[in-house]
Amino acid sequence: MTELIEDNTGWRRALRREMVARRAALDDAVHAALSARIVEHLQVALAVPRIAAFCWPIKHEPDVRAIVAHWAAAGAQAALPVVVAENTALAFRIWDSGTTLAPDRYGIPTPVSGEWVIPDLILLPLNGFDAAGYRLGYGGGYFDRTLAALSPRPLAVGVGFEINRLASIRPESHDQRLDWIVTEAGAFRLSAA
Repeated sequence: MTELIEDNTGWRRALRREMVARRAALDDAVHAALSARIVEHLQVALAVPRIAAFCWPIKHEPDVRAIVAHWAAAGAQAALPVVVAENTALAFRIWDSGTTLAPDRYGIPTPVSGEWVIPDLILLPLNGFDAAGYRLGYGGGYFDRTLAALSPRPLAVGVGFEINRLASIRPESHDQRLDWIVTEAGAFRLSAA
């Protein structure tokens, strides 16, 4: 059994590198166009949330900040995730264009102060994803722990590029299923929210 777990861990580690490399190969114009199509699908598919959490785009992830601005103009608040401790759920701080950001231990721009909130919707970047609604992140398990811990559970919306679609991510027992996957190809609801 231990051999099987190690095999899956190694497979996922290699897959993460491949998925990041696929995104990195997109030129800036293509990346911007695909990100814009994702934002359009988000706008059509989802109602304006009360508090929308999103991730500052890194490693050539889709840039969905335009939907956050759109929702903010409609009255929503935006929030960014904060790693408060290793191996724990994420916390979320309110963000707007005047919020001071600093790189966290992973180099991700994070609010240095602000009100702590619980979002009702989280936009999660997808390194890889499958049709069953499972995502491959960076391996820290932060979003899985967060989705498992928050009650009520926020709507979990994965945002990614079709080049990162997989037959299966080989989900493990701790992996949390997404409610939606949104790519440049459309918005796909996976379960009743």
